[in-house]
Amino acid sequence: MTSKTADAFLFFRAWLSAPLRVASVTPSGRALSSLMTAEISAETGTVIELGPGTGVFTEALLQQGVAEENLVLIEYGVEFANQLSDRFPTAKTVQMDAAQLRKLPLRASAPVGAVVSGLPLLSMPLRKVHAILEGAFSHLRPGGAFYQFTYGPRCPIARPLLDRLGLKATYIGWTLANIPPAAVYRISRRRPRRALEPVHQDLLFEGQKNPS
Repeated sequence: MTSKTADAFLFFRAWLSAPLRVASVTPSGRALSSLMTAEISAETGTVIELGPGTGVFTEALLQQGVAEENLVLIEYGVEFANQLSDRFPTAKTVQMDAAQLRKLPLRASAPVGAVVSGLPLLSMPLRKVHAILEGAFSHLRPGGAFYQFTYGPRCPIARPLLDRLGLKATYIGWTLANIPPAAVYRISRRRPRRALEPVHQDLLFEGQKNPS
């Protein structure tokens, strides 16, 4: 059995046992991995990955120049966490719920410049999504970003939640080459609004027009 076949089998077995946690029957493809990591490089610093699964995005991050020792892999599934520890021995793999991320003591050698999320946010309660984002941004340096993909037609993080946390969502791109097709968004902190700066209520997300 090849490595890719074994990964696909492990992913499918995990999906059968917890479809809402895994959300897809197969790992993400190369096109989505490239889109998710396109803005990340060795200069990004430490990268936290949420729900890395079999390590598809992890491999893409390494190809982008991120040092393995600068990767923090947060994985809830024991079966995936064990595999990640073996496959990426110098990365820090932590078996935990991403909603507890704020409590994680990070002793990173470089500031956290990005969080890459493979979590199925659309299948999670709003309170849990809030905790994940709050925890992620508690570790992110100023200017750092949270990257999220979705199989849905719009950003998987609701506008009221973005507003509550002082965040904005920017559409990065869409790939039909993934199964199923997926879009990627960058979530970042909003810059402080100047007193006389107008508020544009007609825009749903910065960088993406409100669909008609």
